[in-house]
Amino acid sequence: MNWHKVADSLGEVEFGANNIAVVDLDGKNICLGKFKDALFAFAYKCPHAGGMLAEGFIDALGNIVCPLHRYKYNMENGRNTSGEGYYLKHWPVQIKEDGIFVGVEETGGLFGWLK
Repeated sequence: MNWHKVADSLGEVEFGANNIAVVDLDGKNICLGKFKDALFAFAYKCPHAGGMLAEGFIDALGNIVCPLHRYKYNMENGRNTSGEGYYLKHWPVQIKEDGIFVGVEETGGLFGWLK
C-alpha cells in the first residue's frame, strides 16, 4: 500500500454543507466524505452515469447518494446499497499529525509495468 498525502490537515480540507470535499490524489480528483467521527475516500464520479458525487449527499446511514439517480454506496466498502449492482471505488484514509493520507494499492501482475 502506498500512502499519498491529500492535505496537510483536516482543517485545510474544504467540506461542503453535505460533508463532502474534493481533493487531489496524484493528479486525479477524488472525494472525501465525513460521517460521524470517520473520514472516507471514494471516487469523484458515480460508476453508473458519471454523476459528480461531491454534489450528492450522505444519508442518515452513512451512504453516499449520487445526485443524478439517487444510487447509494457504502463509503467504507464501495457496495451499492440501493440494489443496482454497481461498485464504488474507495480507498483507506489515515489522519496523522502531518496530514491526511489516502492508501492506494500497488499495481502489480501482468500490467504493473504500465504505471
